[in-house]
Parts: sequence; structure tokens; C-alpha cells
Amino acid sequence: MNWPVITPLIFFLLIIFTIGLWSNKVVIKSNSFLEEYFLGERQMGGFILAMTMVATYGSASSFIGGPGIAYTQGLGWVLLAMAQLATGYFTLMVLGKKFAIVARQYKAITLIDFLKERYKSKTVVLLSAASIIIFLFSSMTAQWIGGARLVESLTGLSYTTALLIFAFSVLVFVIVGGFRAVALTDTVQGVVMFIGTLILLIATIKAGGGIPKIISDLAAENPNLISPFGAQHNLTPAYVSSFWILVGVGVVGLPQITVRAMSYKNSKAMHNAIIIGTIVVGFIMLGMHLIGVFARPVLPNVKIGDTVMPLLSMKVLPPYVAGIVLAAPMAAIMSTVDALLILVSSALVKDVYLNYIKPKAEDNHIKKVSFSVTAIIGILVILLALSPPDLIVWLNLFSFGGLESVFIWPVVLGLYWSKGNKYGAITSMIVGMGSYILFDRLHPNAFGVHTVVLPILLSLLCFIIVSLMTRQKEVSFQMRQE
Repeated sequence: MNWPVITPLIFFLLIIFTIGLWSNKVVIKSNSFLEEYFLGERQMGGFILAMTMVATYGSASSFIGGPGIAYTQGLGWVLLAMAQLATGYFTLMVLGKKFAIVARQYKAITLIDFLKERYKSKTVVLLSAASIIIFLFSSMTAQWIGGARLVESLTGLSYTTALLIFAFSVLVFVIVGGFRAVALTDTVQGVVMFIGTLILLIATIKAGGGIPKIISDLAAENPNLISPFGAQHNLTPAYVSSFWILVGVGVVGLPQITVRAMSYKNSKAMHNAIIIGTIVVGFIMLGMHLIGVFARPVLPNVKIGDTVMPLLSMKVLPPYVAGIVLAAPMAAIMSTVDALLILVSSALVKDVYLNYIKPKAEDNHIKKVSFSVTAIIGILVILLALSPPDLIVWLNLFSFGGLESVFIWPVVLGLYWSKGNKYGAITSMIVGMGSYILFDRLHPNAFGVHTVVLPILLSLLCFIIVSLMTRQKEVSFQMRQE
């Protein structure tokens, strides 16, 4: 084993587990287990809010898959990836104060709590929980694979052994600490991600002989590597533009991001988070994807794109520094997967089990069920990750598109359009999920745009038309209820 590289990673993991153990004490002492375990009692300050959004959004896709595909596609993929710059800004500006205020009025702990109170529909709750489980299993599988690839590259262990080591570490941490542990470690991880990106970008440019030489080497190998259209000339303007929907504007529909918008303590925290989050996301996304492209002359002929980042770090950096830098993708992966685990666990425990199976369960029983469900989900994801694809970025983007197609309009129009009702929301969710899966399987990237675009447009039309058509029915139902 490469102990000089592994030692800083072990030290980093010890810090993370220390935070998890401290958070567990807070969870145990809390007056409300549910609000503490799944939402950190809504006490996130601006810096922590920004970093937890950055760390949750910056995942294995950003640090492993993103540089991997940039390595194969060239500078065109860097341009496409920068659509993510607006992520934090759009999320907190669109949801921001209104979502947090309404969530507090509804006493909502999860996104599904908000939808349940807004639409007063069991069908909306069950559709939401099913969507989260279906699509987030895909995203969690990507994170598990990314973590295993990283451990495999560093230790020389087999992929399966590396997967088990990584998964066990994350599971123990999340089960013990809950949302507070996730948010606090996200802060540490966000800082590590920022510093790691900066160090590796500088080292890669130096190893490549400077930016002008790297660009000339790329052009000599394939002129398309330095064009906006990609190495295979497949990044058309329509396709690149559509990514602004997938990883920019549409992110307001991602449950793992929206839950952050209900966890901050005041408006000052939100405003600070917008500024800090936009700067940090922009730097990390630009830096990491440039690293992937610039790695090509430094590290030619890499067969599996997802191994570019760890292999490059060990080539261009001294061992101990490489260990510190490689804590960045480890941080990104852990912070995303722990957030997703908490989200899926909350969907099953809070939104399904406590709403419809055992609504009067006591705190001790809820704790046992929450811990057990989180562990079972983790084990299922391990099984799915045993046969990984070459580029995990596609798993992550599939998950993003599916969740956005289902949730964006029930959340946004649920906040800003009083005429929206449960019939519109149900239709929008079914059409969004169904059309996204069908397009993805049968006709991906229809009309030259990303698969997510048409399902989002269809679900918007369905929400508006069905809500208007059933408005009288909804009013009559409410009058009968009163």
C-alpha cells in the first residue's frame, strides 16, 4: 500500500468520524429526534449552508466522473460544465425565504412534508417517495462507485474490497450522526475540496509545461479537444445550452438541494450562502474540469476515465500532498452520499412509515427504524455498485434529470401559483417521471437537447392545464371539507 498517500486520508477520516460522534450526542439529547436527525433543527449559518450545498452538489460526478469525461471530450466539456455556476444562486433565490417560511409554517422537515401539506394528497406523498427512491438509488450507486474507484487506485486493493471499505465508513458515519453531522462535515469537506482543486490545478499546469504548451499539445493530438464542440464534435450548441436546465436552473427540483433551503436559521445566512456558494461552486467546477482536460498530455492513454483524477494526483504531486488533495474527491463523495442516504431514509421513515404505517410511534422506535432503514439502503446500494460502468457521470446525470422532471413544478408552482392543485401536481409528477424514463430509454437527446428538457416542458404543461381544468372540483372539495 502507498502509505504516504493513504496517511493524510486516514487523518481526514478520523476528523470526519469525530464530528459524527459529537453530532450523535446532540441527536441523543435533542427534544425532537426527527427535526434534529433529518434537518439539524434549522440552525445552519451562511458559511455552513453554502458549504453543505457545495459539498452535496459537488459529488463523485464532479471530482471523479467530471474530470474523466473532460479528459475524453476536451475543453468543450469545461464550457458545458460551467452551467453549474448558477446552481446555488438559483436554488436560494427561487426557493430562499418563501420556501423556508412556508416550510416552518407547515412544520415541514422534508420536501415531501411540504408537498403533503401544500397539496393535501396521499398520492403526491407516495409518488414523491417512490421518485426519490428510484432516482437517488442511481445517484448513490454513482457515489459508491466513485469512492471505491478512489480507494482502489490508492491502495491497490480489488474493486470489491475497496467498495466495502468505503461503504462501511460512510454508513457508520451517517447512521451515527444524522443531518447535523452531514452539514458540519460538509463544511470541512467543502474547504478541502476548494484547496484540493487549487493545488492539483497548479501542479497539473506545471507538469504540463504551462497552459500554452498544454493547449498546443492538445491541438496537435486532436484540434477538436480545444474546440467548444468536443473531441467527437458531438457537443452542439443546443445540447450544451440544454445543460443550463439540467445542472443550472433545474437544480431547484433536486430534493437533496431543496432540503438545504429549509435548514438555514435566518435571511442573513441565506444571503451570505448565495455569495459564498456561487464563488466556491464556480471555482471548483472550472478547476476540476480543466484538470481533466490538462491531464491528457501529462497522463496519456488512460483507459478508464474515472481513474484520471487519482492517477494524476499521484503522478504530479509528492505523496503526502497527493493524499491531502485526494481527500477532496473523498470529501465530495462522502458528503454527497451521506446527504442522499439521509434523504432516502427520511422519505421512507418520515414520509411513508410515520404518515401511513405507524403515525404514533415513540422517539426510541423512530430512532431504531431510522438507523435500520439507513443501513439497509446502504447495503442495497453496495449490491448495485458491484458492476460499475466506465464513467459514473452518466449515472449521476440520469438521477438529476429524473428528479428534476418529477419535482421542479410541484415545488416552484406550489410556492408561487395559488391555482396549482393536487390533480395538477399528480399529473405533472407522473408525466415527468414516465416521459423522462421513456425518452432516456427510447430516444435520448431528442431534437439535439438533453433528455431532461422535453419531460420538464411536458410536466409544466400538464401541471398548468390539469390544475385549471380541475380548479372547480378542488374548490368544491375544499368547501365540503369545511
